[in-house]
Amino acid sequence: MQAQDRQKQIQKKSVFISCIVPVFNEQGTIEAFLDALQQCLASLSDRFEIIVVDDGSKDKTLAKALSFAENRSVKVIGLSRNFGKEIALTAGLEHCKGDVAIMMDADFQHPIETLPHFLQKWGDGFEMVYGLRRDRKNESWLKRNFAKIFYWIMTKCTRMDMPAHAGDFRLLDRKVINAMNSFQERTRFMKGLYAWVGFKKTAVVFEVQARRAGESSWRFMKLVELAITAITSFSDIPLRIWGLIGFVISMIALVYALFFVTYTLLYGVDFPGFPSIIVSVMFLGGIQLLSIGILGEYIGRIFTEVKQRPKYIIETKKNFD
Repeated sequence: MQAQDRQKQIQKKSVFISCIVPVFNEQGTIEAFLDALQQCLASLSDRFEIIVVDDGSKDKTLAKALSFAENRSVKVIGLSRNFGKEIALTAGLEHCKGDVAIMMDADFQHPIETLPHFLQKWGDGFEMVYGLRRDRKNESWLKRNFAKIFYWIMTKCTRMDMPAHAGDFRLLDRKVINAMNSFQERTRFMKGLYAWVGFKKTAVVFEVQARRAGESSWRFMKLVELAITAITSFSDIPLRIWGLIGFVISMIALVYALFFVTYTLLYGVDFPGFPSIIVSVMFLGGIQLLSIGILGEYIGRIFTEVKQRPKYIIETKKNFD
């Protein structure tokens, strides 16, 4: 679709907008958020749907979303357990029908007033419009620096354009949605998939808002787990690096052995080297265990994929008839 046709759709308010909202224990904000989101989308288009994907909440989030779904523009998917945000977003993308899909959180940290800017950029001809945080000042020092190191590693390992301050808050054109839905993998890193599919993309800078209620479920170890998933899903560089390290250590060991043989032949005595032997054994053992661990991560990904289990199981659906 040409940019001119898109602009006409925006002016006529005929763009079909799907808004995907993954939720997990958001009972304190879900109703106020859906009310505000509905008002915003109604001002942008006469055709829209809000798909709430409940990712196995333990509170009253699902019940409140279902009661709000008396309005037919709100659709609800209740997953049978907590599958993770990446899978909840996947479920939303696979069920949306819009010309564009906008993904955002229900805690008000993604400002609703940014959506008209997203739509305008789409009207200018972009297939993907992503929200770019102005800064990470509201995050801890550890999380900020971990994110910086992670995105640096991902850029070097994958050579993909993955903006460091961009998240899941973004608009996708129908072409991008179809491309995303064609992926079959179960273990997903959505930011990597957004970058991998390509297409013409641009950023809209926004200020992260304070949470209206509750607290983030993203703990540091969960972020570390996601980082490992990202690297092993999009790069085989770790395997190559440890293959190179093994080769270097083997060469050092060979040179060291030749030195000992030469010294013994010339002087006829051995080195008294018990401490050096212990250090060498422990060092090489550590390298081997680390190498096995990295190899195990990749084998684990293969194990997950070959079982061919469904990416998610739906327990409740409403308004999809």
